[in-house]
Amino acid sequence: MSKNTKISIVTPFFNEEKNVSELHGRIVSALKNLNMPFEIIFVDDGSSDETFKKMKNLSPLTAIRLRKNYGQSAALDVGIKKSTGDIIVTMDGDMENDPQDIPMLLEKLLTEGKDIVSGWRKDRWQKQKFSRRLPSMVANWLISFITRVKLHDHGCTLKAYRREILNNLELQGERHRLIVAYAAIMGADIMEVPVRYAPRKFGSSKYGLLRTFKVLLDIFTLIFFNKYVNRPMHFFGGVGFISFLLGAISFFVMLYFKLFLKISFIQTPLPTLVVLFFVIGFQFVLMGLLAEIFVYKSFSQEKGKFIVKEEIINQ
Repeated sequence: MSKNTKISIVTPFFNEEKNVSELHGRIVSALKNLNMPFEIIFVDDGSSDETFKKMKNLSPLTAIRLRKNYGQSAALDVGIKKSTGDIIVTMDGDMENDPQDIPMLLEKLLTEGKDIVSGWRKDRWQKQKFSRRLPSMVANWLISFITRVKLHDHGCTLKAYRREILNNLELQGERHRLIVAYAAIMGADIMEVPVRYAPRKFGSSKYGLLRTFKVLLDIFTLIFFNKYVNRPMHFFGGVGFISFLLGAISFFVMLYFKLFLKISFIQTPLPTLVVLFFVIGFQFVLMGLLAEIFVYKSFSQEKGKFIVKEEIINQ
């Protein structure tokens, strides 16, 4: 590994006051023997405990505190944008990821020419309760099936990325699970390797079945992004065209009933369907036009930022 390659470790925290200091020490221990420049960035995602207070006493560390709880993806996004490393390693703040796996991820990334090396918590299933395994199993299956990116563990935050892969990604919702899928769309070369897993010692999990549904919504967003982000009229206009077509079919069926079967218009729901389909079709076409205008303008406007309340840099 090149001595000129800088490593950035980005970790989000939410109410993890008992884990912050120990995790920082373990990260420093894992990196100090690499003989490579590195930085550690901890992002406090609006914790209500003393997580950020604990961060203030740690060094080396860049500690960022968000004004409120925006979610894990947003916290990662803030940390990634603050980072300056050539390689960015993300990991969870609950100590379920082992920092001793970081050198292995870096070696795979650099020696095998990969763009992303993703961790796979292979032993996780034997160490977790079924109530936690089920949402993850469903989410992993859905993401792999719909995106065609075959990973065992999309939800493992422990990943190593080349910086250029993350430069153009905006993380929101639960999209940290989908970084690899977005990167695959851009042609990234991806590798998955087994990593160690340890059940959390302190605090409680923030995951549940509800997150599976949130992930599902983000998957649909990914599909739309992949096919229609630069041409939304193709989607909305297509739906509008189908609605117009159904309206036209209903109109001709209505005429057939009237002219050949002598059935009055008011004796069937067809006039209402004709109007309904044409109105829906018109609305979808207008939505497509508005989306085209929005996409056009968004290229020249800066996207909104998450509000950082406080930042401390300890060298």
